[in-house]
Amino acid sequence: MARLDMSEFAPAELGAGPATADTLFELGMMYASGREVPVDLITAHKWFNIAAMKGHAEAAGLRREVAVEMQDAEIGQAQRAARDWLKAHPEPVLVPMMLRTAA
Repeated sequence: MARLDMSEFAPAELGAGPATADTLFELGMMYASGREVPVDLITAHKWFNIAAMKGHAEAAGLRREVAVEMQDAEIGQAQRAARDWLKAHPEPVLVPMMLRTAA
């Protein structure tokens, strides 16, 4: 059976646009519950953190629940991983039509 390492998973690479908050939340759920991947609270916290930043309503609450089970150093590691992921996958900047120049 093939195994996929999701630790460096970039959801935006699978679709045409940036990762959605729902997709990132689902990744957090996968790692928090061990669904299809081993339980990894650091990675779950990372995905919940990013999903919460993108506006997912439940993600912040689940991030807190996961954090209760983690050491401070693990939370710091998860926060660094979230920052690194966000730097590697910046949101596209939308330029209003009136600011675009005609080619």
